[in-house]
Amino acid sequence: MFSFGQLIFGLCFFIAFVLIIYLSYKTDKKNQPNYFKGSYKVLVGFMIAFSLLLLIKYLTQK
Repeated sequence: MFSFGQLIFGLCFFIAFVLIIYLSYKTDKKNQPNYFKGSYKVLVGFMIAFSLLLLIKYLTQK
């Protein structure tokens, strides 16, 4: 489906993206803590939704 080079690029991109988002979130949370109350619930929701999509994909493949 993907070549080895594409998989490596995707993995590096994902790691860099998550790192940048984490650092940005960390600095914003220090500056404006009121906006980030309960933000972990959104993260958990995204993780559950993504896990369900992966589960559906693997259960429906032959």
